[in-house]
Amino acid sequence: MDFLTIIQVLDSTVRLATPLLLACLAGLYSERAGIFDIGLEGKMLAAAFFSAAVAYATGSVWLGLLAGIASSLVLSIIHGLASITFRGNQLISGVAINFLAAGITVLVAQDWFQQGGRTPSLPREARFNPIDLPLSETVADVPILGPIYSELISGHSILVYIAVLAVPLTWWVLYRTRFGLRLRAVGENPAAVDTAGVSVIGLRYAAVMICGVLCGIAGAYLATALQAGFVKDMTAGRGFIALAALIFAKWRPWYALWSTLLFGFLQAIALRYQNIELGNFVIPVQFMDVLPYILTVVILAGFVGRAIPPRAGGEPYVKER
Repeated sequence: MDFLTIIQVLDSTVRLATPLLLACLAGLYSERAGIFDIGLEGKMLAAAFFSAAVAYATGSVWLGLLAGIASSLVLSIIHGLASITFRGNQLISGVAINFLAAGITVLVAQDWFQQGGRTPSLPREARFNPIDLPLSETVADVPILGPIYSELISGHSILVYIAVLAVPLTWWVLYRTRFGLRLRAVGENPAAVDTAGVSVIGLRYAAVMICGVLCGIAGAYLATALQAGFVKDMTAGRGFIALAALIFAKWRPWYALWSTLLFGFLQAIALRYQNIELGNFVIPVQFMDVLPYILTVVILAGFVGRAIPPRAGGEPYVKER
């Protein structure tokens, strides 16, 4: 494998890891506040459809992004009402959101566009297009550093850069602000936070809303940047992979970046190398395609070290009278 091929694989890794990273950070905010959310998949799927549909109808990719975020926020509010206000089972609520999104996106897409549950292909102006960073063409011929800057760092859509910047921003919010301290405390000991006069319900709703925004961006990226439109079940389990990456990262922002890049790398390898030969044995493409899901099962089964979630995670808070 030559140097340029490595750069191309890493470039694909970044593109494929972006929705996973956004969804992983979304789950991080929610679960740090004590709200388990396996509805990441459904929120991403709803955002993917509505962002593509609105972008196609209006010709504006930014309006599509806002529509995707809004649809994800609606599902986040439903999850918040079920798990925070009415103190229902958070896992069941998340499963319901996934089923709701899977059904409603196909139903509405068929009603609006009559194309078998998909949207028409988006024109260039209704998509997030690659951005060439300054001097990317000038330094392209410089050995080693040129391809790294012009091919790997430059040439991504704005949502990729937003996702990368969200990592240090999340670290700063969680570990350097009063809001972050309270958010983490709510996931560990909500009674102590309540005793200090801080609203546990307010903080948990704030975390769920942040989760909705990030899932909305992730879904919009899938439909308006990574691809040119919405197709049925286009998230393809990315929400569950993001949850596995979150557990692998032990609910830490910088670890979340590296764990999602690992999953993205496996997907990039599967897409680029259809059949890999090892001596006289050929690894079939089906095995390469399923590698990210195998790793997901391995992580969730607890074979990659012990990951301790927030102590109050999954438990509704009942204020003592």
